[in-house]
Amino acid sequence: MIIGTLGIFLLFACSKSENVTPYQTAPKAETRAKGEAAALAVPVGTVVYTSNGYKLTLTNNDPNFNETVRQKIVDIFFGKYPQLLTRFNPGVTKSITYVIDPNYSGVAYTSGTTVTYSAAWFQSNPQDVDVATHEIMHIIQAYTGGTPGWLTEGIADLVRYRYGVNNAAAGWTLPAYSSSQSYTNAYRVTARFLAWLENHVSSTIVTNLNTALRNHTYTANTWVTLTGKTVDQLWADYGANPAL
Repeated sequence: MIIGTLGIFLLFACSKSENVTPYQTAPKAETRAKGEAAALAVPVGTVVYTSNGYKLTLTNNDPNFNETVRQKIVDIFFGKYPQLLTRFNPGVTKSITYVIDPNYSGVAYTSGTTVTYSAAWFQSNPQDVDVATHEIMHIIQAYTGGTPGWLTEGIADLVRYRYGVNNAAAGWTLPAYSSSQSYTNAYRVTARFLAWLENHVSSTIVTNLNTALRNHTYTANTWVTLTGKTVDQLWADYGANPAL
């Protein structure tokens, strides 16, 4: 829940602005007349949300974008982004953009301060709103140049695991350990390794790895500096007793 005043400005094709209840888009009269199902579609256009110094610009290009999904991913920004900023990167921007793209065939991607989501993915997977938790972490990370992709994605999925709001309903879990895995597999495999490290080795290791990555001081020796062991030694320890 967001405490404080939430300013909303609607910038639809008609260029009409109106005040609506926070986190809800008011359906037009003709839409309401078509029944509840139609009213659940978010109008095409751009909505700007502000609260406590944070700003989210949401551009929806999908006439079938679900209102419940919109509500949840907006809530994730205002509920989780400040927490991630405080923990991982206090100097990062407080203004980001969501784009709902009906022509994008992937799931989601982040470029700079803009997260683009696949409209088709949300239509088929309306519970998978914590893709937003993963993607806003990429904005928080703000890594530039030379960062291992497996670690970048592993940290983002670790954040989804720790901060996600709907993972269980979406059927999203961390995979069980397998000897065929590697810490460089990225995403959920790496995330589970990082969760194990937080639980059994150092509660601050992910925070510290993130700092090293942002400051361009990360090397293979960073693991030794933080834990006294190489990443390969840590992975071997994990494989010997992988219970979280």
